[in-house]
Amino acid sequence: MPYRHFRLDPDKKTRLANINPDETEGLHDREEAESQMERLAERLQELQDILYAQKQLSVLFVIQGMDCSGKDGVVKHALGGLHPQGFEVHSFRTPTEEEAAHDFLWRAHKIVPAKGMIGAFIRSYYEDVLITRVHGMVTDSEAKRRFKQINQFEKLLESSGVKIVKIFLHISKDFQLAKLKNRLMDPTKHWKFDKNDLVERESWKAYEQAYEAVFKSCSSATAPWYVVPANHRWYRDWAVLQIAVHALESMSLAYPDSSPELEQLLVKISSETH
Repeated sequence: MPYRHFRLDPDKKTRLANINPDETEGLHDREEAESQMERLAERLQELQDILYAQKQLSVLFVIQGMDCSGKDGVVKHALGGLHPQGFEVHSFRTPTEEEAAHDFLWRAHKIVPAKGMIGAFIRSYYEDVLITRVHGMVTDSEAKRRFKQINQFEKLLESSGVKIVKIFLHISKDFQLAKLKNRLMDPTKHWKFDKNDLVERESWKAYEQAYEAVFKSCSSATAPWYVVPANHRWYRDWAVLQIAVHALESMSLAYPDSSPELEQLLVKISSETH
């Protein structure tokens, strides 16, 4: 199954250079993907409905990737069919003054989805062992301490009924460059352009190494990382939908039992119709 193809084994070293971001294995073209995505989106909506009704468990999608990898896009296109009443999206940017005054997990913990809800983090608490490490804001020893704290945090969430689904959108450096040029050439996309993306691009190799350390240190059997080839947007969205549907299907989801009172009301209403 596709979700297994993308899943990383815990404690196993991963080299992003060995994973092809252009891969479309299992699909021949966009049309084939779109025909499957409609069915997958309907299934995801069905599972969300049960999750929301049950109100015993929740789901957290952690979405990471290099600049221009399509983090916002995957929420819009792959997860966009979710009902907004039960779906919350949060973007992680530079910590505010209040957030910086707390431990690095504080701002994440307070917005973890409640029971019955699905949440998506565009970037996440993992930024505190990625950008901070690449730019020397934390030492390697501090980053390794944080790996352990993240693992403990995720175990705490899991024990509280939160299903964590961690997805890395894998693009090539050339693909990123093409996207940045497109943003500069198209006036309607100027708002998307951040000159700091060009600065961060210079640290591409360092970011790859930082991500590889995260994959090795923070991928468990119950909360693995998935690496999704994302040079082809249609394939990216199809893959994320596959992963999302599998994640919810693996949970113990069921509509709550009907109360005897409702059954009595049904009998009463039925008798009044005759």
